Amino acid sequence: MLNAEKWVLATNDRIASFIADAEKSLSHMGDEAEVFIEQTRTFLTGGKRFRAICTLVGFASATAPEGGPDETNAIDVAVGLEFFHAAALVHDDIMDRSDTRRGKPSAHRAFDGLHLRSGYAGDADRFGVSSALLFGDLLLAFSDELVTAGIAGQGPSGRRARLEFNNMRRDVTVGQYLDIVEEVAWPVVERDAALDRAIRVVTYKSAKYSIEAPLRIGAALAGADAEVLDGLSRFGLPLGIAFQLRDDLLGVFGDEAQTGKPVGDDLREGKRTALIAIAETRLGDATTSLAGLGDDHLSPVRVAEIQTLLRNVGAEEAVERMIADHLEQAHAALVSIPVTESVRTALGDIAQIVTARSA
Repeated sequence: MLNAEKWVLATNDRIASFIADAEKSLSHMGDEAEVFIEQTRTFLTGGKRFRAICTLVGFASATAPEGGPDETNAIDVAVGLEFFHAAALVHDDIMDRSDTRRGKPSAHRAFDGLHLRSGYAGDADRFGVSSALLFGDLLLAFSDELVTAGIAGQGPSGRRARLEFNNMRRDVTVGQYLDIVEEVAWPVVERDAALDRAIRVVTYKSAKYSIEAPLRIGAALAGADAEVLDGLSRFGLPLGIAFQLRDDLLGVFGDEAQTGKPVGDDLREGKRTALIAIAETRLGDATTSLAGLGDDHLSPVRVAEIQTLLRNVGAEEAVERMIADHLEQAHAALVSIPVTESVRTALGDIAQIVTARSA
């Protein structure tokens, strides 16, 4: 896949150097501020770097003009998107009441643990959530700092990349709100509208910023024309939807050892995913069979019962078909994007990786 391995190494190196610089810049604020650096290292260590790779593949899809941005610029922007992703995870875990992330305590749980270990006064949970909100905001600031550095002095292509970045941030923020609305609005939503609403959440909360937006941001920075940008969207959006649908299946059926989150966590959080929408439609008046969705204390036995029900009504199989259909759409679009064969191959490799994953 082009220079994927080299890109991942360069991304990791830039993350490390940026965090080291951030540590120096916060050192005058006292020992307490060091926890933000520790948590930044935790959240930016590991991960698959999908967004960074997509940004750099997008950058490779066009030839930057002489004297224009080079790969160093693109890596800054790519790392900025990894920081944005980390911020989204921090805030998402707060809203979803998730205790773990990649097998480790989520940020708000790490901060409430700090409160307890330090013997602080007051409520540990409140301290944890408040601190994690600020930590997520700091990651967003770091993200903007990196993207700004990457596009600085790049004229129209830099401004276009900034516009694409701004659009991505807007979509994710509103999409996240749509997600939390769906968790509480289901009693008043018509059953036949539930699947469309679930896909709307998938599109704006995750699909666009996972694949499409990074590709477009990287391509815009390289000065790609509208034909390339539109082609990347036709490929990236259905692939991003497939990516999130896979994530939804893993949230219910995934192996905790691989996902780093407890089995059935999405059921405890009451996520109104496409999987649940399909099941409710097929169950009709028997939706009481799904009782327990959104219960933080849903037992492993009840999780297993709901998993069996979702399989028996064909909801899991239906989502697998949706993933296959969206993957087919992405591959169909891939043929017509005016890019080099090496970029086309890289895009095809990305499609395989993000839809066949188990974590």
